[in-house]
Amino acid sequence: MNKKIIGIISAVAALLLGLLGFEVSHELIGYDLPWDEPSETSAASNSPPPSHIAGSLISHYIDVGQGDSEFIELPDGKTLLIDAGTREGGEAVISYIKSLGYSSIDYVVGTHPHSDHIGGLADVIKEFDIGQIYMPNAVNTSKTYEYLLNTISNKKKKVKTAKAGVKITSSDELSYTVDIIAPISKEYESLNNYSAVIKIRYKNRSFLYMGDAETLVEKELSNKKTDLSADVVKVGHHGSSSSSSDSFVKSTGAKYAVFSLGKDNDYGHPHAPIVKRWQKYKAELYRTDECGTITIYSDGDSLNVHLEKENAALPKAA
Repeated sequence: MNKKIIGIISAVAALLLGLLGFEVSHELIGYDLPWDEPSETSAASNSPPPSHIAGSLISHYIDVGQGDSEFIELPDGKTLLIDAGTREGGEAVISYIKSLGYSSIDYVVGTHPHSDHIGGLADVIKEFDIGQIYMPNAVNTSKTYEYLLNTISNKKKKVKTAKAGVKITSSDELSYTVDIIAPISKEYESLNNYSAVIKIRYKNRSFLYMGDAETLVEKELSNKKTDLSADVVKVGHHGSSSSSSDSFVKSTGAKYAVFSLGKDNDYGHPHAPIVKRWQKYKAELYRTDECGTITIYSDGDSLNVHLEKENAALPKAA
């Protein structure tokens, strides 16, 4: 791509990001742009949430085919959406969230700008009343990413930077926290490593959502002495061998490992050595291609699993 085209693309990106509230540098290098620092704002809606199991955290791993999407009902009735699959997968996400009775989403995270994670987010943002939006300081030249930025701008929303140290929400009364623990570095060669990695703690239980973060990020987290222990892990990069290093899997001590992927996908996900690795450390495995949407309930002590496809396996409790 010649310098003139790069300049035009950068100018358009700067305009779009400026409209979204990003603080855009005058010295653009491709699409590597500094974003706003996060600040506290109010949630989307004051209307009462739909029926929710009081004092429970409910994590839905939505079957969107070859992609990622997790919808979390927090103990205080607030909601968090992490990714929304491809553009086609977005329809399934919208339908599923509506089936739970919600018309608004308090927090939305686009883990990184790959289409199998953020492809459906634009349509979700169009459809629901949205509170805060978080995305990492990583951009893409794809039409999918451009459509998402335009949608956010048209909704007059701003984007908060997803990076290590950002606290999305917490409740002292209910003893839960939602923290972004990665990305840690400012620059990576792979877009996957910009993934917003999220850890939710609720009383005596914890959930980890790895996006597509690879072994490099896992090592960074370890070097930073981040607490990676988690009862439930949404496995990184759909079970690819680029993620789930032996030391990382061991450090989580996970009871359940959830793989989000499409049946007979072109990438061979999940890779056999990674499946064996999670099994080696005694995690019970659930896959959206086999189980459909996977829902895990916790009251902060117990864990209960419900599978959309009941013949895939019996619900488990821990």
